Amino acid sequence: MDKEHILDRLQKEGLDDVIELLEDAENGELEELELVESLGLLRDEHLNKEVLSLLQSLGVELIYVKDEDE
Repeated sequence: MDKEHILDRLQKEGLDDVIELLEDAENGELEELELVESLGLLRDEHLNKEVLSLLQSLGVELIYVKDEDE
């Protein structure tokens, strides 16, 4: 899925916060993002993988933190 398809899908689903993250990454304003690996960023696993991959391609370092419930 290319960037435009990802942005279209995020917009259709009303995920403006995630769109903002991508914009920040493009502008060099987001260098790293902490995530709980078991939760990810989005509920949709496929879209989650695509967004995380796009973030990494924009130079964002993904830092996975331990889930407190594990």
